[in-house]
Amino acid sequence: MPNYLALGLCLLSATATYAQATKPLYQNRQATTEARVQDLLARMTVEEKVGQLSTLLGWEMYQKEGQKVSASVAYKKAVDERHIGALWATLRADPWTKKTLLTGLNPKLAAEATNALQKYAVEHTRLHIPLLLAEECPHGHMAIGTTVFPTSIGQSSTWDPALIKRMATTIAAEARVQGAHIGYGPVLDLAREPRWSRVEETYGEDPVLNSQMGVAMVQGFQGNSLKSGANIVSTLKHFTAYGVPEGGHNGGSISTGQRELFQSFLPPFRAAVKAGAQSIMTAYNSIDGVPCSANPYLLTDVLRQQWGFLGFTVSDLGSISGLVNNHHVAATAPEAAALAINAGLDDDLSGYGYDKELLAAVQQKLVAPEVLDRAVGRVLRVKFEMGLFENPYVDPAKAAKQVHTPANLELARQVARESMVLLKNENNALPLAKTLQRIAVIGPNADNIYNQLGDYTAPQPESNVVTVLEGIRAKVPATTQVIYAKGCAIRDTASANIAEAVAAARKAQVAIVVLGGSSARDFKTEYQSTGAATVTAAAGGQVLSDMESGEGYDRATLDLLGKQQQLLQAVVATGTPVVVVLIKGRPLNLNWMAAHVPALLDAWYPGQEGGHAVADVLFGDYNPAGRLPISVP
Repeated sequence: MPNYLALGLCLLSATATYAQATKPLYQNRQATTEARVQDLLARMTVEEKVGQLSTLLGWEMYQKEGQKVSASVAYKKAVDERHIGALWATLRADPWTKKTLLTGLNPKLAAEATNALQKYAVEHTRLHIPLLLAEECPHGHMAIGTTVFPTSIGQSSTWDPALIKRMATTIAAEARVQGAHIGYGPVLDLAREPRWSRVEETYGEDPVLNSQMGVAMVQGFQGNSLKSGANIVSTLKHFTAYGVPEGGHNGGSISTGQRELFQSFLPPFRAAVKAGAQSIMTAYNSIDGVPCSANPYLLTDVLRQQWGFLGFTVSDLGSISGLVNNHHVAATAPEAAALAINAGLDDDLSGYGYDKELLAAVQQKLVAPEVLDRAVGRVLRVKFEMGLFENPYVDPAKAAKQVHTPANLELARQVARESMVLLKNENNALPLAKTLQRIAVIGPNADNIYNQLGDYTAPQPESNVVTVLEGIRAKVPATTQVIYAKGCAIRDTASANIAEAVAAARKAQVAIVVLGGSSARDFKTEYQSTGAATVTAAAGGQVLSDMESGEGYDRATLDLLGKQQQLLQAVVATGTPVVVVLIKGRPLNLNWMAAHVPALLDAWYPGQEGGHAVADVLFGDYNPAGRLPISVP
């Protein structure tokens, strides 16, 4: 019997060895990554190579009927005819994508959708190449039913990289279990122009703090192995100096010298690259007249030759075509594609920057074959290192259980608590006593779930988000009378009811006034092809949305908008002690309130557990220790 057993084992071993030997080298998991990349490149046509460098809009690629999801006709066509290699924002839901709580995907359906997309890509292509799926992950995976953490400006206010690494690990696990491979983030732009619309996405103005937070995010996202099933590739953005546009205009040109570039704007990216970041996104802007998406000095000399970056670069949405339409450095789309890839830009986020334009550039000999192979190889390398050729699928049952867990919510609450910055506390106005009998909670941000979540947030069930009003009500005894009055909107001046707020304050022993801003997108707002909001004046009789921050909402003033200042002054005039809680995404002019209000708490955009976190601080259950990462006027 032992001899038969030994013979059987030998036969099995030989069979396995033969099977591996008959497979193409790139399908042999025992081969080195580099050998697999080169073998696959040698088998690919030019069209297949170009297709691997196109990242299309993912939310258009699935169809949902009831509780069933499948690959869309548009997706199958893109795979069959364009040989695409990646999708972006497949699971994204927001007014721009037109995906809602009804039409979007919960975590279980999300996993089923990504499996369906992978199955078609693997089974219906000549070389069986799986997809890379990229998602927005700056303060939580931007998908329905995920955990929403404070935005980055609040994260950096914690000055706690270890906590932010834990947060990033959680975000990565939630994204990966649903089928994502790449998380766009962290944003490492220095926020030195407070009028700019995207301050909330940054870690503030200091390069050292940005570096520490960026490293924490990269380590949390990528972990020790991209094959773990719980980690994702980190895409740093936006390379570089995007946060100081002229006049605060998003995507505006940048004028800076080499010294400032290397002392301020580049160090956070360098630190994150040295921490192992596998991907980096170029910025829309130009620096001293040279667009970042066609800058060989940045993308090749600095990034690869000086820093040793081995991952792949990706454009921001539409920035390659922007070389023709915005920067006017290329006369045609093929010329733009050639400028970008020759400079060192590997992947096109949009699907219309490379594609047939890059193919034409190759055919016109504007791009050498080895340049194309170099870019494609960098993308394929990530697919091999993530183990996608062996298993591109995820488990929908796990997705249903491992997203938005109680532990993740507690972590979101902890990050929110640590992000709170106590700007003023005169005569120990805080903490408030839980024995207070009458508390007024006033203001446009006191009971608005989306105003406290920030930009790049998907729709969430209302029960998943705790507002400041709800947090206060949960904190105090049931016998305490909590009187709520909105008072006014963030921007709109036609719907104010300041008299109601004044009456509430007069009845109360303390008035908690919750003011600030909003990055809440709505379905009435129009959006550019890049996803940035188009800011327009409201038509006659139309109510303005609260959104005054978030991508595209650059500002000319840092004053409180709408009738918020009048509301605050009227409440202060009642003589009732006032505490101001600020929920916002950028620095605001606080001069008047700093002079007239005894207690000021800056909560930034505190995420879905923000209401509990604010109440924890106001009533003394947590001692606020956050520090400002950016100057406040």
